[in-house]
Amino acid sequence: SGWHGDNMLEASTNMPWFKGWKIERKEGNAEGKTLIDALDAILPPTRPTEKPLRLPLQDVYKIGGIGTVPVGRVETGVLKPGTVVVFAPANITTEVKSVEMHHEALVEAVPGDNVGFNVKNVSVKELRRGYVAGDSKASPPKGAADFTAQVIVLNHPGQISNGYTPVL
Repeated sequence: SGWHGDNMLEASTNMPWFKGWKIERKEGNAEGKTLIDALDAILPPTRPTEKPLRLPLQDVYKIGGIGTVPVGRVETGVLKPGTVVVFAPANITTEVKSVEMHHEALVEAVPGDNVGFNVKNVSVKELRRGYVAGDSKASPPKGAADFTAQVIVLNHPGQISNGYTPVL
């Protein structure tokens, strides 16, 4: 039992009925008896680096001596210094001077990385949260006339009825 620390780090003699666990997958099989074995058997997710660059902006900063620094998480693709990016839907194109994560310069940012990147000749006032950065030369982001979504409402103060117009 986890309450008593059994089978957490080491196999326990207090649970002789538990024979362990097994998982079969194409990347290789795994088995174990403890929680730590199960955690060690988890494969890291594959990052969609082959897809087009998509980086929604979380915020935009003006840093003295550096310039305009948009910040966000790389969702797909790869962001490198020297890449010419376009910000949708404003259609602003500029070159990436540098890419940083936690105050360290990166050669490239991959999906899952929360990064700040310095851009040339773009004012903080021109960019805003929600814009999406993409590679201007390889499948740049573009607007959609409509889309279909599956939405889960966690909390809503009023009643939702026919004709209700939410703001997303």
